Order: sequence, then structure tokens, then C-alpha cells
Amino acid sequence: MIETVEITEAEKKARKSRSVAIAVALAVLVGAFYAITVLKLGSAVLNRPL
Repeated sequence: MIETVEITEAEKKARKSRSVAIAVALAVLVGAFYAITVLKLGSAVLNRPL
């Protein structure tokens, strides 16, 4: 028989805030990689023909 564990409201709130913190950290990391790439390659990389 499978037993399920009920999550309390405090645990739900903690899980949600942890998820938001991870999402924000990931977005900051992506933005930093983008900014570093543009700085290293120069702004001319944005003006290239497609």
C-alpha cells in the first residue's frame, strides 16, 4: 500500500518561495552570460546581417 504525505501550508509556502528564488537566480545567471558574451564579442555582434 502506498502512503502519501500531506504537505502543510508552511511547507507549501517554503517550497514556493524556494522555487521563486531558484527562478530569479537562473534568470540573473542567464542575463549575466548574455551581458558577458556581448561585452566580449563587442556590440558589433548585434549588427550582423541575418
